[in-house]
Amino acid sequence: MNDTPGWASPGSAPSEGQNSGVPHPAPPVDGSGPSSKWSKEQPPPGQWSAPTGPGRAPGPPPPSWGGGRQDGGWGRPPAAAKPGVIPLRPLGVGEILDGAVSTLRAHWRPILAVTITVSVISQICSILVERYLLPAPPDVDPNATPEEALQQSVDSLQASLLAMGPALLIMLIGTLLTTALLTVVISRSVLGRPVTLAEAWREARPRLPHLLGLTLLLPLGSAVIMTVGVLPGLLIGGAGVLLSVLGGLAAITVIIWLVIRFALASPALVLERQGVIASLRRSAKLVQGAWWRTFGITLLTVLLAFLVNMIIAVPFTIIAFAVDGVGLSDLFSGNSPDFGWAFLIITGIGSVIASSITYPISAGVTVLLYVDQRIRREALDLELARAAGLPGYGAEPPGNNATGG
Repeated sequence: MNDTPGWASPGSAPSEGQNSGVPHPAPPVDGSGPSSKWSKEQPPPGQWSAPTGPGRAPGPPPPSWGGGRQDGGWGRPPAAAKPGVIPLRPLGVGEILDGAVSTLRAHWRPILAVTITVSVISQICSILVERYLLPAPPDVDPNATPEEALQQSVDSLQASLLAMGPALLIMLIGTLLTTALLTVVISRSVLGRPVTLAEAWREARPRLPHLLGLTLLLPLGSAVIMTVGVLPGLLIGGAGVLLSVLGGLAAITVIIWLVIRFALASPALVLERQGVIASLRRSAKLVQGAWWRTFGITLLTVLLAFLVNMIIAVPFTIIAFAVDGVGLSDLFSGNSPDFGWAFLIITGIGSVIASSITYPISAGVTVLLYVDQRIRREALDLELARAAGLPGYGAEPPGNNATGG
């Protein structure tokens, strides 16, 4: 048994080289061959049953060795149980993506209630901050001297960083709420159980402080790593530009490695009720040996989300430019565009629609990737089958709740 904590305790896995419960084909009964000492009274194909007892997780009988038609096809094992949006076995990339989309279809009411509410509030806050709290961007003089152009670049960079601060804070809070609530909804969808928004909130609310700490720790750590990589070259000056570039590239490589290594920390924190540091260690343990697979699935999800965002955002941006003639003319004249309310509202609507689609899919892929890694490493599929009440897997062990409740 594995002593890993949480969401559903992993089931027993056979020891290395253990063949217990593996059926063998019936030997010849016509007296020929080395197996002539076997009795002629042999059980018919398909009647072998897996042994039960201590250390052996109950489950359905293994597939028949006979030549008859099986549930999974000729000579193949039966299809895995599928109480919810995914089959309870190791998943392929397509099954993870399909499970995320299926979760959105099956539980669209609570999911859209979460994503639309958070997206609308985030967009309203962003628009108000941009219109009333942020200073106007500095003007750029195309005829400036090199020294003046350098100063203008520094001023523009400071203004951009200042403008990004409130937007990042708003996005951080929105991501925090959607991650917590959608993780609960997706975990229930794996078991095929319905869940309301009130139930998801009641289950996710105690984890919000820990999730906030995790959400703040990761970008802060990335900022520290980037500073360490770039700062030595900046301190040297002139000749240190190349050193800053190399240090920045090295820092980006380390950040990407850590982001993937800790990609499963949020579902571990919410579903296993782990602390911040414990969830980071848990994610590192699950990703170990599967870094490139996790990286590939995460990158594919990011690209798909970006593509969906572009497909939705570009038409809304074109419409916004057409409605807000002042902003469009300023853009073409080379000046800093002063977008009006119409532009901000129309592009905000496009962002809300895009977020309502991409947030659930991204969160779904992360949670299902976490489930997949636990199935591969800890036989979580057995516990999920018990929790879902599937026949042949025994009753759910006392004190276990595969939904984290």
